[in-house]
Amino acid sequence: MALDNTQRTVLAALHRKFIDGCHILHHNGVLDAYGHLSVRHPFDPQVFIMSKYFAPGTISSPDDLIEYHVSNAEPLDPSSTKGYAERHIHSEVYKRHADVQAVIHSHAESVIPYTITGVPLRPCYHMAGFLGLGEKGHPAVYDAADFFREDDIPDMLVRNPHLGEALAATFDSGNVVTLMRGHGLTLIGPSIEEVISRAIYTMKNASIQTAAVTLHGAFVAQGGQGVQGGGLKYLDENESKAATNMLKWSAQRPWKLWVREVEASGLYLNSA
Repeated sequence: MALDNTQRTVLAALHRKFIDGCHILHHNGVLDAYGHLSVRHPFDPQVFIMSKYFAPGTISSPDDLIEYHVSNAEPLDPSSTKGYAERHIHSEVYKRHADVQAVIHSHAESVIPYTITGVPLRPCYHMAGFLGLGEKGHPAVYDAADFFREDDIPDMLVRNPHLGEALAATFDSGNVVTLMRGHGLTLIGPSIEEVISRAIYTMKNASIQTAAVTLHGAFVAQGGQGVQGGGLKYLDENESKAATNMLKWSAQRPWKLWVREVEASGLYLNSA
């Protein structure tokens, strides 16, 4: 689509923010060589932007980005170089949820235990209240094996529309994080800043919960009596909603710090 000068300026700023976001996700361990961020196009909701088939920390220029059709996850430019195999995660979320503006897919190790044990990931502190959103009060767990067809490769990757559609449906109940059995997690948000904040604090919350469960189990095993009724006390529904709102209005505070960190690290380049 043809853009005027103002729109081109806005898009250039989004490209810079997107590249900063990829670097922030790598710097904070949400992404390593794998995983990806996407954002919906600011002037065409039927288009989304991802990087080429690069490790997120090495993305450095708008030339490293590809625009895709939401309808089929195919690039607008048919001569584009190779993209991510799992871009259907992103296309199907954008197709199903018009309010979503940014998506992250991660393989964060601290979260993986909660994808395979049946233990729900619960909001342990106010920075991760969003984990309590939705009907269940905790993130859904998507199991790709439930949706594999005969010709699918059972490597857990979301390679095609029907696997992506099933994953996108897990967000229908209002949750903003979905765990993926033996794979990782997918997060959605209304902006790059918010979805990255959710990703970072989901990882931190998983580590906190694992430590809390371990500590509580050891304490009880030795005959200890808890001071809060004996069990783990997570954020309730009202607390989760209020904490989610808090993180929304304060999102720029950590964002500015995270941008400064990646700019000062010497590892990352951003020419946008």
